[in-house]
Amino acid sequence: MDIKEMLTHIDHTQLKAFATYEDIKKLCEEALEYNTASVCIPPAYVADVKKDFGDKLKICTVIGFPLGYSTNVTKVFETADAVKNGADEIDMVINIGRFKNGEDEYVADEIKAVRAACRGLILKVIVETCYLNEDEKKRICRIVSESGADYIKTSTGFGTAGATVEDIKLFKENIDEGIKMKAAGGIRTVEALQSFIDLGCERVGASATAEFAKEI
Repeated sequence: MDIKEMLTHIDHTQLKAFATYEDIKKLCEEALEYNTASVCIPPAYVADVKKDFGDKLKICTVIGFPLGYSTNVTKVFETADAVKNGADEIDMVINIGRFKNGEDEYVADEIKAVRAACRGLILKVIVETCYLNEDEKKRICRIVSESGADYIKTSTGFGTAGATVEDIKLFKENIDEGIKMKAAGGIRTVEALQSFIDLGCERVGASATAEFAKEI
């Protein structure tokens, strides 16, 4: 796979707390230039990007980000607001603490509730693998598979570690057929990008897209 094709798998991402709208517009212009799968941006900028770029690119935004511990009602409201503002894709963070309590039904219910609020849009579920042991990773694969999500996603990029090859291999062995994978967090080289795509990741979250494109 050449680099141009690899770029089409990227959710071109800018989620820093201090990102200005000029930063976001630059991100969108790069996404159009490099033909990335989407831009992944803070919820507060979704309406602005929709107004300025219309349907020229796919807008992904984040819910319950980055810690995941807002209530289900809050996540549903955030999702509905993002959809109203023009989001095309939703990346939600699970309630990691509830999950580690063993409250699997709670986590399944919150995914299902956000799924309903998405109104048919793509839903990616961020499980933050750096905080989970192997058994927990297998459990969350099962929950995500059974909760109506489209993707399981490794990381927020704000945790103690990002995507790893080992976690993607574990996902592949434990998710249902039809559930896609997104690797995110710490992917800063073309070699890493290629390795995750080769392992079967349909999407890769990255902020280094312009650097990757220099390889073309």
